[in-house]
Amino acid sequence: MADTRWLDAEEQATWRAFLGASRAIFEELDRQLLRDAGMPLTYYEVLVRLSEAEGRQLRMHELARLSGTSRSRLSHAVTRLEEQGWVARRDCPEDGRGAYATLTEDGFEALREAAPGHVEAVRTLLFDPLTAEQVATLGTISEQVLRAARPDLAPPPPARPRPPTTGTTG
Repeated sequence: MADTRWLDAEEQATWRAFLGASRAIFEELDRQLLRDAGMPLTYYEVLVRLSEAEGRQLRMHELARLSGTSRSRLSHAVTRLEEQGWVARRDCPEDGRGAYATLTEDGFEALREAAPGHVEAVRTLLFDPLTAEQVATLGTISEQVLRAARPDLAPPPPARPRPPTTGTTG
């Protein structure tokens, strides 16, 4: 392709560092949750999303969107979470086609028990190696990349301060 915008050496090194760091963090978080809480990171994410939702329930398609996964993968995860007694699925009375996933009390308790170890792992892997300034920069960069990759999941861009107005009132 003649119009390919190839990565230069610095971009290639940055891409590979980003990819390696991302994979390493997610793999370690997955191992930690499996070891300490008996659930993979993807299931933990589903429980978190449900715990933050009004009434601890979401439509399945919205839960899939928020979790960044396909509907079929989410359906598989919810089936496993139902088997654990952590999530209940029910038909959507509004349209008869959709379904709701609801976090059960047992699911909330499992999340409550898993959270301290998970948060400690996130802190150890991501935040402890960075300075406060680097954490702020990482947040800004991550939001910008998320806006480019998945604008439906990204927070709105920060508001720009308005320049002061000049002139006289009279």
